[in-house]
Amino acid sequence: MAGSDPIGKPEDTSRPDTFGTVRLRIGTRGSPLALIQAEETKARLIAAHADFDAGAIEIVAIKTTGDQIQDRVLSEIGGKGLFTKEIEEALFEGRIDIAVHSMKDVPTMLPEGLEIACLLPREDPRDALIGKGADSIAALPQNAIIGTASLRRQAQLRALRPDLQIVPLRGNVGTRLTKLERGDADATLLALAGLKRLGRADIATAILSVDEMLPAVAQGAIGIECRSDDAATKALLAPIHHAPTAIRVAAERACLATLEGSCRTPIAVYAELNGDQLHLRALLAAPDGSRVLRDERRGPAADAVALGRAAGENLLAQQATIAVTTAHSS
Repeated sequence: MAGSDPIGKPEDTSRPDTFGTVRLRIGTRGSPLALIQAEETKARLIAAHADFDAGAIEIVAIKTTGDQIQDRVLSEIGGKGLFTKEIEEALFEGRIDIAVHSMKDVPTMLPEGLEIACLLPREDPRDALIGKGADSIAALPQNAIIGTASLRRQAQLRALRPDLQIVPLRGNVGTRLTKLERGDADATLLALAGLKRLGRADIATAILSVDEMLPAVAQGAIGIECRSDDAATKALLAPIHHAPTAIRVAAERACLATLEGSCRTPIAVYAELNGDQLHLRALLAAPDGSRVLRDERRGPAADAVALGRAAGENLLAQQATIAVTTAHSS
């Protein structure tokens, strides 16, 4: 990632030790899962750089608006950016050098001057069902109460089981499990990636296939954000960047950006990489599950972004056709 300046002089990618023994500061949310993801990033950086040790990297927990407001669903309070805003402000102000995010929480449009410079190897992106005696969605009791604040999960659940009752359930993994244990719902869905990272995968009563429950865009992927003009930090991140994950995430986020998706729209996109070929599946649904539009395509991994855009455009075209047909028949 290092380059040359206009007169051909090699770019200096060394980081001066301006913070005592700390040479890199990692910004993150303060939830248990977010801190585990920051620790994974720290461990990978130490393993990649012989001159780094535990004291060279500091983890800075930052409370975001999304963490502070737990009694309302995201679509009512501003969407995904609520989990990144304060952390990105710290980046701009120089209080941290990098930010570690769950990529499914990152808006498709980043603030000018910031970029996702690195992605870590993706964890299992599937959803996990957690409910007493429920080893599948089909096995849930009639009219069971399912706790989830995700419109993506709600729409797909309702398409599969219109009888299910959906109630909002927000908070970090521990909070949601506590709410489930006290009877706020009969079952819930959580990202398997988060459960695995927390060492809690054993509580899943079923792992849902992507055919049954298409994952959220970039679910299971950890992205590392930094200032676009910080060449030294980008050079430090280069050895831990996982290109296959980056290809898959690029396709999924390109589809989401084309759909102009937000927390108010049920959207799911999932890309699989097989050698140099990409298999992309995308879904756009009505919140009540009454309509589920799908797209599936394959193509060269080198065309990941173009494939994602094409999938999004096809879903929008399907949606427009339905709107015209409905208007004519009414």
